Amino acid sequence: MFAGHAAIARGAIALVVAVVFAIARPALAQSPPAAPRAPALRIAVLGFDALGMDDRKVARLETLFRMELERLAGAPTPSRRDIARALKGTRLAGCTGENPCLAAIGKRLGVELVVSGNVASLGDSYIVNIKVVNATTGVELRRIASDPLRGNPDELIDSVRVAAYRLLAPERLRGAVSVLADIAGAEVLLDGRRVGKTPLARPITGLSLGPHRLEVAAAGYSRFADQVRVRFQKTTRVVVSLAVDPIRRLDLTPRPTGPRPAPRHWYDSGWFLVGAGAAAIVIGAVVGRSLADDDVVDCDAMPEACR
Repeated sequence: MFAGHAAIARGAIALVVAVVFAIARPALAQSPPAAPRAPALRIAVLGFDALGMDDRKVARLETLFRMELERLAGAPTPSRRDIARALKGTRLAGCTGENPCLAAIGKRLGVELVVSGNVASLGDSYIVNIKVVNATTGVELRRIASDPLRGNPDELIDSVRVAAYRLLAPERLRGAVSVLADIAGAEVLLDGRRVGKTPLARPITGLSLGPHRLEVAAAGYSRFADQVRVRFQKTTRVVVSLAVDPIRRLDLTPRPTGPRPAPRHWYDSGWFLVGAGAAAIVIGAVVGRSLADDDVVDCDAMPEACR
């Protein structure tokens, strides 16, 4: 009895699967084929020369560079041992970096591009120099030289990684800037372009590497302006503290908007009127006294004095 039930259940499941497959098959047949993947780029990296630097440190930088290239190209690169084995007993083993012999090495290894370079120490600075040659044509495609880097191993590592991206994926050399301000509503400009107001919801992304001019402005505050450096695959955080501008604060003080009162003149002053009255009294007294002291001539009594 139980065996009969199990057979019925298996039959029902098979029927459901067949119906679902029959319904889905037309849709699967109409779906576009997946886009073919781009063929992996075959690259050979020759050993970096150490110019005034520790060989072991340069070997580690070369390994890091090789790993970045493999990840970007999608294919492994020949190891140092593989390259040495392929060139053993040939004149190519003594290649010193000229384009024709690099191209010949590429053909022997069966790769499309050959990369060579060096890491040089100049005083307390380091410089990474890398070039890539087309193995088919022998033409130098690109040469990369880092800015002088001063005594920081992390910067040297970043420079090697940036060199790998410049070689195969320069469009992906991007970084970001995060702006934190102590007031809300301040306008943020980057390289003269308005990007929003504080607080910014997210960092400013997709920026090219190198220096950028950052400005933050708000009414009543001194304008912040500085140069920030964008670094590869990193977010540069800038904390902005805006200082109050006393002059601009005074300019923003609200002024009355009603009709302006009529201007008052100096002679409308109450003190002026009081002073003028007192002066009139004094002058009147002096004139009266002067008139009282004058000799009075009566022409009727003394006609000869009036002739």
